[in-house]
Amino acid sequence: YRCGPRVPFGVCWSRPVIVSEAQSLSVCLREKIHLFIANSNPIFFPPPFTFTAWCNSHLRKAGTQIENIEDDFRNGLKLMLLLEVISGERLPKPDKGKMRFHKIANVNKALDFICSKGVKLVSIGAEEIVDGNTKMTLGMIWTIILRFAIQDISVEETSAKEGLLLWCQRKTAPYRNVNVQNFHISWKDGLALCALIHRHRPDLIDYSKLRKDDPIGNLNTAFEVAEKYLDIPKMLDAEDIVNTPKPDEKAIMTYVSCFYHAFAGAEQAETAANRICKVLAVNQENEKLMEEYEKLASELLEWIRKTIPWLENRMAEQQMRAMQQKLEDFRDYRRIHKPPRVQEKCQLEINFNTLQTKLRLSNRPAFMPSEGKMVSDIANAWKGLEQVEKGYEEWLLTEIRRLERLDHLAEKFKQKCSLHQSWTSGKEELLSMKDYESASLMEIRALMRKHEAFESDLAAHQDRVEQIAAIAQELNELDYHDASSVNARCQGICDQWDNLGTLTQKRRDSLERVEKLWETIDQLYLEFAKRAAPFNNWMDGAMEDLQDMFIVHSTEEIHSLITAHDQFKATLPEADKERMATMGIQSEIVKIAQTYGIKLSGVNPYTNLSPQDITNKWEAVKHLVPLRDQMLQEEVARQQANERLRRQFAAQANIIGPWIQTKMEEIGHVSVDIAGSLEEQMNNLKQYEQNIINYKCNIDKLEGDHQLSQESLIFDNKHTNYTMEHIRVGWEQLLTTIARTINEVENQILTRDAKGISQEQLNEFRASFNHFDRKRNGMMDPDDFRACLISMGYDLGEVEFARIMTLVDSNNTGVVTFQAFIDFMTRETAETDTADQVMASFKILASDKAYITVDELRRELPAEQAEYCISRMTRYIGADGPAGALDYISFSSALYGESDL
Repeated sequence: YRCGPRVPFGVCWSRPVIVSEAQSLSVCLREKIHLFIANSNPIFFPPPFTFTAWCNSHLRKAGTQIENIEDDFRNGLKLMLLLEVISGERLPKPDKGKMRFHKIANVNKALDFICSKGVKLVSIGAEEIVDGNTKMTLGMIWTIILRFAIQDISVEETSAKEGLLLWCQRKTAPYRNVNVQNFHISWKDGLALCALIHRHRPDLIDYSKLRKDDPIGNLNTAFEVAEKYLDIPKMLDAEDIVNTPKPDEKAIMTYVSCFYHAFAGAEQAETAANRICKVLAVNQENEKLMEEYEKLASELLEWIRKTIPWLENRMAEQQMRAMQQKLEDFRDYRRIHKPPRVQEKCQLEINFNTLQTKLRLSNRPAFMPSEGKMVSDIANAWKGLEQVEKGYEEWLLTEIRRLERLDHLAEKFKQKCSLHQSWTSGKEELLSMKDYESASLMEIRALMRKHEAFESDLAAHQDRVEQIAAIAQELNELDYHDASSVNARCQGICDQWDNLGTLTQKRRDSLERVEKLWETIDQLYLEFAKRAAPFNNWMDGAMEDLQDMFIVHSTEEIHSLITAHDQFKATLPEADKERMATMGIQSEIVKIAQTYGIKLSGVNPYTNLSPQDITNKWEAVKHLVPLRDQMLQEEVARQQANERLRRQFAAQANIIGPWIQTKMEEIGHVSVDIAGSLEEQMNNLKQYEQNIINYKCNIDKLEGDHQLSQESLIFDNKHTNYTMEHIRVGWEQLLTTIARTINEVENQILTRDAKGISQEQLNEFRASFNHFDRKRNGMMDPDDFRACLISMGYDLGEVEFARIMTLVDSNNTGVVTFQAFIDFMTRETAETDTADQVMASFKILASDKAYITVDELRRELPAEQAEYCISRMTRYIGADGPAGALDYISFSSALYGESDL
């Protein structure tokens, strides 16, 4: 039993005095008093119970424990084992002997190890420990606690006691009735300990049910919960704490430090989990962007693949309406179908650049699209599309002009053929007649003269036959769809014409054989016939010209036709004189017949033309003249309307074309000269982009004017050098350029935010770049770039500069862009997370194991990130891992491209 009254809590306990039944109580008291006098200046320590529990909390990890702190450390073996467990290091091999010098040697090894950790042991020697000196043993244990459990605690640059106190204050600040100011009376009511537990494990204690007036209950609750659920043994006695005015500070610190280490691991795991979640979120977002790029690239390439054969199809239609429909389909393609694809192509490039920037900023390998889906592949496919598109519209317009010309020639061919066939109708029968065999002399002479007139008429029609043949030849050259029927009709006319020539020659020969049989001839009839026939031919030609169809494309051409028509009208007075002269012959015939009583048959033996025929045709010519005037004036009005359309289109195009060119130049300067923060630059560029988009209505209006011109078959415009194709291409380039400029600023914002680069640093980078961008084109030559780096303090040799150039100009373009310059400078000035950092975070979650389990991932990470890891981590192949263990080391390397994921 323990002699004497209970020693107050906090005073060093003397060694227990065990007496036999023979010893008297006075002997016990004397021994007690002797020991107290021997230790007249005691050092205050907690009761051995506290230190014993603390030591056992570590020794049980090695499968052992102590019962009596004064005796169990005397041989030095468990003391050395305790130091190995709490430090994680190996001590020198202990002596196995049981002699006193063996024990002293082992204790000295332990004390030497403590001293090697920077701890000064004052008045603590191996002999006192071996002899079981309680004060020295407890002092040594307290020194160990301070060094290994408390000294490394640091919160806001404080350490040891102050750091532990600050940690407790932070954790318990939100709790009512808790005010931690020290390590003695602040803990008497037990609420501070319960608050620490509830802050980290609210599932273990219902803090709302605790009462300040029940300190013993609160303390016991904290002790029991800590021992049962937190693996922290009970080191204090609730009644001792409550009944002592000032509880022992060292005991409280020892016990509270166990909570710090128990919960610090959880906080470290939480920090590691947050880092892993951040890294995984970056990977998930990047994978989503990769999938979106692949999908958009596939759709765009598929659209190009389907569109190119349509544009390559040069199969001409035979009808004008069908070709005009092709032209309308092409307009819909340029106005409706292609613009969204232009935006998709631009967005695809922007997404690709943004993704590569994010991968570079997150220290991931560059994205390599599937085969055939690189940005260069899409650009080549787009280039091929525009190449076939370029010639398609020109081909359409050429074909429409050809069909228009064909329709005009075909109609003209039909008209001339009809006139010619109308004239030749019955001529073969007439030439085949043998009426001269039974005719009188006068009749023979009349037949001769009639045949001469016919030959004159035949010669006059030679030009028409040649015109018909020429038109047929042109129709064949222009690939007229009904060329076979044209050729057949033309051949028929030519064969008939040859036959007429043969028959004419045969009849002349027959008439000449009997010419000497005819002696007289009616000169007046003959003269009438000779003058009437060419005049009739002239009228036929005039009627044909007055009814001739025409096609013109400019006011100059129609004015040329009007001039020719005016010249024709100027010949009408002379023609009228010729008509009067011809009609005068007939009048003279009638007069002679009346004078000499000649009975006329009423038929001119030398011609089928009667005076009435001449009169009727003359009236027809006079009637056609004003109709021709009206047709020409209508065409003048149409050509004037076309000219207005040309001028209207040119006026807009001459404004829009330079405007687009000016905006392109302004964007080139804006991308280099803009100042202010990146957000301000972004807002300015967005406003600039909106102003450009607002200008789209002018492009649409010009498209409408262009469509009106094409519908009016206007194919040239001398008032402007800008075609609709030039405007379209310029507009698309303008939209693409401003979008790319905005994307560059977005990437700079991503770079700044991801790399922790300040706005001031970015402004300095831009100022340096602008200074050495001597051509003001947004790029630096290698010599300018070298000068820029030297001005920023780089000591460059040829090898080092060559290495840097491979980073900023990987494609060997010979220039350094602003984005490449920013990427290089951010890599030089910013920090990035690494595979080693992620491995270290996983190692914390895995409790220092080389593998991690599915349960640990699901417990420490959010569900989405946990499943992401589980689906991608490979199985752990080490022998020390349980079934289903996962390899987080190879997974961490794969995240940064050091291996395959």
